[in-house]
Amino acid sequence: MATSFTSDIVPQAPEDPLFGLMAAYRADDFEKKVDLGIGAYRDDNAKPWILPVVRQADDMLHNDPDLNHEYLPIAGLPEFTQASQKLVLGADSPAIREKRVTSMQTISGTGAVHLGALFMSKFYAPSHPNAPLYLSAPTWANHNQIFSNVRLPIKTYPYFSASTKGLDFDGMIAALDAAPEQSMIVLHACAHNPTGVDPTKEQWIQIAKTIRAKNHFPFFDCAYQGFASGDLAKDAWAVRYFVEQGFELCVAQSYAKNFGLYGERAGCFHFVTGRSNDAQATIGRIASQLAILQRSEISNPPAYGARIAAVVLNNPKLFAEWEENLRTMSGRIIDMRKALRSKLESMSTPGTWNHITDQIGMFSFLGLSEKQVMKVREEAHIYFTKNSRISMAGLNTHNVDYVAKAIDSVVRSTQ
Repeated sequence: MATSFTSDIVPQAPEDPLFGLMAAYRADDFEKKVDLGIGAYRDDNAKPWILPVVRQADDMLHNDPDLNHEYLPIAGLPEFTQASQKLVLGADSPAIREKRVTSMQTISGTGAVHLGALFMSKFYAPSHPNAPLYLSAPTWANHNQIFSNVRLPIKTYPYFSASTKGLDFDGMIAALDAAPEQSMIVLHACAHNPTGVDPTKEQWIQIAKTIRAKNHFPFFDCAYQGFASGDLAKDAWAVRYFVEQGFELCVAQSYAKNFGLYGERAGCFHFVTGRSNDAQATIGRIASQLAILQRSEISNPPAYGARIAAVVLNNPKLFAEWEENLRTMSGRIIDMRKALRSKLESMSTPGTWNHITDQIGMFSFLGLSEKQVMKVREEAHIYFTKNSRISMAGLNTHNVDYVAKAIDSVVRSTQ
């Protein structure tokens, strides 16, 4: 026998649809092709944008005579993890003040979600055998793979309404209320991926009440803080509210989008334990087990991206400049939302298009059928995912008219 890993044991895995889409786009030699699939910011010339504040931090690091390439601690760069706590939880967070939060630097947001999933699989699921993990329908595709790979049972709660192209709030609340007690609930802190639909503050308050009533465990994924609205505090409001309400919870935090550090893989995982007399002892035990998991997986995290973020997060002048960079990115995306909606409405394209500006963040669900998506790709060489999620960052003043006309043509000709 030549191998123990025959096709019935190790079948060929399907190609990742998003990376397959990117490959198809790169292979297309059509001059006016448009990439609306990539989940990365592009400037008005469709080019990657290195944030000016990141360039400054990079220069500062390169000119630091004490910079070295030694290992970081298992938990990561302390000045990065401590600043990350304050960024997402708030500098005045009761969890920080009461020393009941622990943080681990991770391989971006994906690594943070994975570390949290691994911890919950090992230390929560065994004592809660009837409590599955709930994901929004739809959610970031990688969520399903990450949580299923650690063998957490997955269910979904309604989230996106195909009819309103907004939040199915009643369906979401009903599902959370019907879920078994102490279920794990994955929540997108802001700029929901892939829909761009976020709850209002009033809806978040009701979500928190329902989760509290059923003793569920909230697991926040925060990949777009500051990138969604341009306001760091506004984008972290839901996380901070849950912490203020005394929830025990965890947060996966990414610096890919809001710093443009896509390839540097800078992220953080935060665990907040509930208020109790022995909260500090509890968080110490949790930290010790997270360190064991981290050590067995990556030993210690990479330094470069975390150092860049730490320089900015701990320097008031650079922090203020970063906030301005965030407003530049979020502002351009908001402008593109307005432009696309305006052009579709000016052509009286069948359907309603207010959802494009109602939604927020990098992505928007257009509401096209898979057949229409494929026809746009075939006829106009415009690439986005089959579920009609488009990256608003791929639009610019040079191509938005072309994209709008292509959508209009396909909507009129294809049901």
